[in-house]
Amino acid sequence: MITMTTQPFQFDSSACVLRFAVIGAGITGLAAAHRLIEQARAAGRLIQVVVFEATDRVGGVFGTEARGDYLIERGADSFITNKPWGIDLCRRLGLQSRLIPTNAEFRRSLILYQGRPVPTPAGFQLVAPTQVAPILTTPLLSWAGKLRLLSERLIPARTETGDESVADFVTRRLGKEALTRLVQPLVGGIYTGDPERLSAQATLERFVAMERNSGSLFHGMKAARTARQPGHSSGARYDLFVSFPDGIQELLRALEQAIQPEGGVCWNSPVTRVEKRPQGWAVHASRSCQEFSGVVLALPVPAAAQLVRPLDAVCADLLQSIELASSAIVVSGHSLQDVGHPLDAFGLVIPHAEKRRILATSFLSRKFEHRAPPGRVCLRTFVGGALQPEMLTLSDAEILKIVREELRSILGVRGMPDFAEVFRYPLAMPQYTVGHLERVNQIRQRAAQISGLELSGNYLDGVGVPDCIHSGEQAAEQLWSGGPASGGFRAGK
Repeated sequence: MITMTTQPFQFDSSACVLRFAVIGAGITGLAAAHRLIEQARAAGRLIQVVVFEATDRVGGVFGTEARGDYLIERGADSFITNKPWGIDLCRRLGLQSRLIPTNAEFRRSLILYQGRPVPTPAGFQLVAPTQVAPILTTPLLSWAGKLRLLSERLIPARTETGDESVADFVTRRLGKEALTRLVQPLVGGIYTGDPERLSAQATLERFVAMERNSGSLFHGMKAARTARQPGHSSGARYDLFVSFPDGIQELLRALEQAIQPEGGVCWNSPVTRVEKRPQGWAVHASRSCQEFSGVVLALPVPAAAQLVRPLDAVCADLLQSIELASSAIVVSGHSLQDVGHPLDAFGLVIPHAEKRRILATSFLSRKFEHRAPPGRVCLRTFVGGALQPEMLTLSDAEILKIVREELRSILGVRGMPDFAEVFRYPLAMPQYTVGHLERVNQIRQRAAQISGLELSGNYLDGVGVPDCIHSGEQAAEQLWSGGPASGGFRAGK
């Protein structure tokens, strides 16, 4: 583990040690600290990286915990491998051999339809079809809805280049019914957002490009599927997701250990101010003020905006213009004998049109082995989000009661659970609303004028684990190079 201290680090200034601060010890901040150290080692420079963390644990919203013989996840339970940054970091940390795939036996998803869980059509990947037969046979769509979806290949590609909402994009290509019954719950399961407001360019970039380049989502997906071995998953590409035998905590633990020789964490040390000085930066925390060559802000957007405001009020206003949603996860353990549904999938997403009080339920112990004892199952039920913000005004007891009622109604879950716990994430999910890419571009233009300080986080380019890793590493690389104004640290500055 990293040295746990609340005292300022002391270094010999004659040794020409470069000192950097990373504010926030979530996955983004740890990745940034690790990348700074990697770059210093490659350049043969002495470095110290101090990570300031407001709480007494690393990981932010991520983390694996034991509940008796259960292994539960507080946040993300896996990460996708077709974005290279997570896999690449695992390789550099020596973790690649520890990665485990999802359980092929249950590799599909379910969507609630008229109160009944129904399989997502095979080959339907988030917003795009690859096969005709599953669309024709699914009960999720009427015949009119099926014909409208299958006519997607005949719909002319959009010629305008401006952003549009996810709802507009999907309705234009697939029809309103496909949006309501298929896409909204699948996309909502990722962003907990409202498709009427989410940006297509920011959240469905691959599919927007597919329309532009192939003229059709159907043709584009079919070409992509032909280029790889066909799988049998539905919904998300579950064959691309991986975790570790001991959960996501393995990655956090490996990052802690990797940065230990040249780093340290100041626990329970919320940063109150960052101050630009002639020779660098001063970071004011609850019990110390330390000087650094540069700073990475790896914080949620409200906290980042607060620290940026004295430096650039316009940049802070742009940060605060990013909308946020609150959510909660109820993690519970059950006897399989108490569950009426076979749970023959990785999880269930629920269309807003169903008017239920939960967003989705993930069957964690179906996705990965050893997450629950034999004969038991671990469920993770999501509530709140942009479409049900009122849920987060309820007490934990009220949320647990609602989740028990919904699981009983939808999946036939009866009896008392072995445990049930609520994890709250207030204002933790950034909403990539229409115009998000331009908003981020403006933020970066303003932040680039603050030499020696870099922004990173899930509010910029992506909300998944690999996206967060990439954001932290990009910030570290930009800080190490020094940006266009300083000429960088590599030359001996």
